[in-house]
Amino acid sequence: MAKGNYPLVRPTFASIDQKLAFAKRCSHESVLAGAKAAVVACVATAIPTVASVRMLPWARANLNHTAQALIISTATAAAYFIVADKTVLATARKNSFNPQP
Repeated sequence: MAKGNYPLVRPTFASIDQKLAFAKRCSHESVLAGAKAAVVACVATAIPTVASVRMLPWARANLNHTAQALIISTATAAAYFIVADKTVLATARKNSFNPQP
């Protein structure tokens, strides 16, 4: 069995606090990475969306303000959640090889 996985051994408060601190740090890193990716995705989708509405007759006729906002916000939300999830998984994978003291 791995260290700390014995069914009859109770975890100490120090180990629980350490795990909670690690989880908080991991989630904070993923939120920051997701927010950075969301900003980049927002700019990267807003510029071509607005430009195409101004230049292309089809887009001008068919994409109102709600459609433009939906396109931009969908790409932004997708980028946030994808990057945040990948950051959490990468951090967990990196720290699974490093045993906690």
